[in-house]
Amino acid sequence: MNRITRVDNAFGSPPPVPRPFSMLRAAFWPLFGMGILLFIPLFIWFFCRIEPDSGHIAILIAKTGKDLPSGQLIAETPDQKGIQLEVLAEGRYFRNPFFWDWRMDKITDIPAGKLGVLTRLYGQDLPPNQIIAGPGQKGILADVLSPGKIRINPYAFRVDLYDAITIRPGFVGVVTSLTGADVLSGITSNKPNGFLVGSSMKGVLPTVLDSGTYYLNPYLVSVAEVNLQSQRFEMSGLDAINFLTMDGFSVMVEGTIEFALQGEQAALLTHRVGDMNDIIKKVILPRARGFSRIEGSKHPATTFIVGETRQKFQKDLELHLRSTCEKWGVSIRSVLIRNISPPEEISSIIRDREVAVQESKKYDMEIGQAKSKAELVKQEMLARQSGEKVEADTIRIQAVIAAQQEQAVRVVQANRELEVARIENEAAIAQAKSVMFKAQAEADVVTMQNLAEAAVLSSQVQAFSNGLNYARYTFYKKVGPRIESIMSSDQGDGLGTLFLPYLPQTRKEVK
Repeated sequence: MNRITRVDNAFGSPPPVPRPFSMLRAAFWPLFGMGILLFIPLFIWFFCRIEPDSGHIAILIAKTGKDLPSGQLIAETPDQKGIQLEVLAEGRYFRNPFFWDWRMDKITDIPAGKLGVLTRLYGQDLPPNQIIAGPGQKGILADVLSPGKIRINPYAFRVDLYDAITIRPGFVGVVTSLTGADVLSGITSNKPNGFLVGSSMKGVLPTVLDSGTYYLNPYLVSVAEVNLQSQRFEMSGLDAINFLTMDGFSVMVEGTIEFALQGEQAALLTHRVGDMNDIIKKVILPRARGFSRIEGSKHPATTFIVGETRQKFQKDLELHLRSTCEKWGVSIRSVLIRNISPPEEISSIIRDREVAVQESKKYDMEIGQAKSKAELVKQEMLARQSGEKVEADTIRIQAVIAAQQEQAVRVVQANRELEVARIENEAAIAQAKSVMFKAQAEADVVTMQNLAEAAVLSSQVQAFSNGLNYARYTFYKKVGPRIESIMSSDQGDGLGTLFLPYLPQTRKEVK
């Protein structure tokens, strides 16, 4: 029987045989994990990223959630499926593409001088006769959008652009409310005149808009500009005033009336009367004609040719128009009567008489001018005479003043010279005294020095017992240091005999 014997290697067991499938399975899972780690960021960046550009918005669309009710276009709550109400502004967002979809759209831009009217595209339908939509209703909203960039969902709202209301300087805006309760609906207005309404009613409002720019909803209000600047009405042609005088003649008056509307009553005036032409025809002109006819019938035709009567008629007409038109909100600034045309039958006679009166006044004026001229010449001569007299007095006064000034100057100069001489004399005396004092002091100094030297010499002489010894000492002191050589001689009358008087008398003879 054959036996198979297993021979172990040096390590005790045979080496394992590698299998290809096991190697692939061991390398797959690490590679798969790395692929997942790389795929997830790339998937998020390229498929989940929402990044609206500048000037754009992102509109989200939910793919999951509750279905929308029938007729509803916008998801009003986040748990509903469909187009979401809120939009995403510029920036970077991430949404799961399996649950969300999105669309890019431009931001709503309201240019300057415009306003935006919002129309809600979702919600309940409006009841009959209602224009403005309330909360949760479909239709036009009361609030408007001012100029600027606004993020509006175009699937939820529609924006219509309208011009802003601009009230020019010198004007006001009369506001008419287009919504609210109707005047005929039985609701009583809080305005007793019946032409203006309250804030909750439809009609003309009592408040007006001053000059400026306003952003008002054109579906809520309508604004009409009313001019408050001064206006001129020419009473001429068909608008001229004709009336009968007391004596039955027809007189035509032409003139100009300047007026302006009052801002606080502009709403009532324009609604009650009408535009500027209606105000002239219905308020100003009838009152001017009525006053002229009543006042004109009180005077004869001749009085309207004379200037004084014309001025009085003009002043009375202005006062009447001011008092009667003020109640209507019209301010009369001025009234000017340019021309009053009387009937031709009397105008020539009155004109001639007026010319004669004017000529008489002219002659009287010329006489007065001649008298004034003579008086002027007289006054001029008197003024000239007075001027010459004043000039002569002035010259005399100037000469007197000049002489007095010259005299004063000379007196001052003489006094100054006298004072200078006195001061110089006193200075000379003081200087002489100082010289004498200086000389005396110097003499005293010399005397004191001599006395001091004499005292010194006296003390020194006393020290040497007599003057000759001191002189001999002084001589020896001065000459001794300078002797360089001695010449001697045995002759008694030699050169050395010069010093014999300076030798002491008790000397011993040298043998």
